[in-house]
Amino acid sequence: MIEVRWHGRGGQGAKTASHVLAVAYLKEDKSVQAFPEYGPERSGAPMLAYTRVDDRPIRRHCAVTQPDIVVVLDPSLTREVPVTSGLRQDGMLLLNVAEPGEAEEVAKSYQGQVLGVTADQLAKEAGTRFPNVVLLGAYAGWVGTPSLEHMEEALVEVMGHLPAKAKDASVRAMAAGYAAGERGRADG
Repeated sequence: MIEVRWHGRGGQGAKTASHVLAVAYLKEDKSVQAFPEYGPERSGAPMLAYTRVDDRPIRRHCAVTQPDIVVVLDPSLTREVPVTSGLRQDGMLLLNVAEPGEAEEVAKSYQGQVLGVTADQLAKEAGTRFPNVVLLGAYAGWVGTPSLEHMEEALVEVMGHLPAKAKDASVRAMAAGYAAGERGRADG
């Protein structure tokens, strides 16, 4: 089983990212779960979302406390929240960073694989303001699954209510993230 924990702020799309990833894995005939952890969150407050993926039915229905992969949507959260808490020593930490070298600072306190992606910048270049879709693409490119095709299909399916221009920008942002993830996999 692969367990993913998403760290974001309310309104940044961690819940949506978790959902899109689950739908993409579902397209690859995997069993999935995707759910947020709600508390007294409000827009801008730190929040969590989770994704579980397995080849067999998933019977576990609790929060992900020992994730294989952690994705951090907001760079400031690395200074406010223990994002690596419970993260397996052989796990993966995917970070939205303002500068490529910022991931190296976080990597000093974590022994697993760390990839920093300038998701805010890539999202802006693609015509959107949400780094979650960039990080979704980076996740798939870095991990090697699900396929970019299934990720894009899932994104369009989940975000079907958006205008075509917004969906197109999101697909471009996801593809840019996927390329960054593939580079990270090749370098790692």
